[in-house]
Amino acid sequence: MSRIGKNPVAIPGGVEVTIANNLLTAKGGKGTLTVPVHESVRVSQEDGNLIVAPRDDSKHAVTMWGTVRSLVNNAIVGASEGFTKRLEIRGVGYRAAVQGRTLNLQLGYSHDVNYPIPEGIEIKCERPTLIEVSGAGKQQVGQVASEIRAFRKPEPFKGKGVRYADEYVRSKEGKKK
Repeated sequence: MSRIGKNPVAIPGGVEVTIANNLLTAKGGKGTLTVPVHESVRVSQEDGNLIVAPRDDSKHAVTMWGTVRSLVNNAIVGASEGFTKRLEIRGVGYRAAVQGRTLNLQLGYSHDVNYPIPEGIEIKCERPTLIEVSGAGKQQVGQVASEIRAFRKPEPFKGKGVRYADEYVRSKEGKKK
């Protein structure tokens, strides 16, 4: 029995859900997301909720049950509210700025790093040291945030670099004389 899969997915107001040919489409204020539904799992719409259930008792069907339910829930939440990841930049002279559809990063290299913002993603820089990545797709938002962080990962001695806002970086002690 899947603890996640047995919970129904509530459909909020303003989100339109259609299920056809093993594809679930969620259309809302933030955008339209499509989720492929695995053939061993059944998704039905009842009383403003989506019910996800395995088609049989095979191990594979039960395994995919919770996975499909999580993907469906992420599509519904993404279409209605969207997802956001916040990144902090630490270091002397390190900063970021959005110029059109390009994120310009100054991270201590001899050149600026220009990151083209993908379609469906919105990036804001409230301060030069704070980047906010938002969009409808949870996977895409996380991927873009990870790519930005990879330009200069936080180093363990001074903590300089790009990190998630809620990330804790353990500091190491320097060399001893």
